[in-house]
Amino acid sequence: MKRIAPSFYQFVLFLFVGLWALSAQAQEVEWLTWDEAAKLAETEKNPKKIFVDVYTDWCGWCKKMDKDTFQNAEVAAYMSDNFYMVKLDGEGKEPIEFKGKTYKFVPSGRKGYHEFAAALLQGKLSYPTTVFLDEEMNMLSPVPGYQKPKPFLDIAKYFGDDIYKEKDWKTYSGQGK
Repeated sequence: MKRIAPSFYQFVLFLFVGLWALSAQAQEVEWLTWDEAAKLAETEKNPKKIFVDVYTDWCGWCKKMDKDTFQNAEVAAYMSDNFYMVKLDGEGKEPIEFKGKTYKFVPSGRKGYHEFAAALLQGKLSYPTTVFLDEEMNMLSPVPGYQKPKPFLDIAKYFGDDIYKEKDWKTYSGQGK
């Protein structure tokens, strides 16, 4: 049997199609700083809710969630439409102003933590943790741990579509049976 080697052009075409397919599945999210999101929430006529991804540079699960969940096309589109999306380093050094208080970095152990991250995570510094805030920047809920795209989208829609105002989480998620 004669074996046919692919030509250079076939290889390039195959590579191009493969890369195109990958890019169709991934979507970049426009991340904001806390200050940018807070300003939009205060100045927009119809502000969105705020979503905060609290991460650290050394957190492997944070990086996995960035790649698998936040770049998922369906998740990225829904989140962009319904939330101001904030990336917050739990060990960041820059002060953050919120509701008349200045939150700062606190050296502790080998690294330290940011007071604002600690406040959002209700003192439970666990990474990744995602935090949902309403349009007035009031806490809806922190959600600790890595979330795959489908379960994450269910949680995001629970808050983004205001389902939380009508149903508790157990009823909505089917866990209340």
